[in-house]
Amino acid sequence: MLILMMTHWKKYLVLFISYFLECKSEDAVHQNIRVETADEGADVIINCSYTTTDPRPTLFWYQQKVNGFPKYMLSTYGNNEEEFKKRFNASLNTQTKSVPLTIKNLRVSDSAVYYCALKPTVTETYSTLIQKLCVSN
Repeated sequence: MLILMMTHWKKYLVLFISYFLECKSEDAVHQNIRVETADEGADVIINCSYTTTDPRPTLFWYQQKVNGFPKYMLSTYGNNEEEFKKRFNASLNTQTKSVPLTIKNLRVSDSAVYYCALKPTVTETYSTLIQKLCVSN
């Protein structure tokens, strides 16, 4: 997870980074750096490493703006959303098991939380809740 924020009194961006864990114990992503600063206009690399038994893993990057929902940005196989095609890039490195996100020409409008995720990101869903009642005497 990465948050870019611009302060009014300084011209730098603060990056907060966290991580997502996959439900399977053998599959996980890690974003170790929690805070990073960068000047507006700079290029930024956000690291994300992964652990999986899948020989061809699919990883995703998401952006979440303040008070918004996570928005799909891109995947490791080049499926970039239109608004992220010019300045955002992520390349899968199977040797180092990483998928760093590069943001070029950093802007204040890039202020957001950035999430790295490993497919499958959801393993189970339920559409109905069932409550069982127990009666004791």
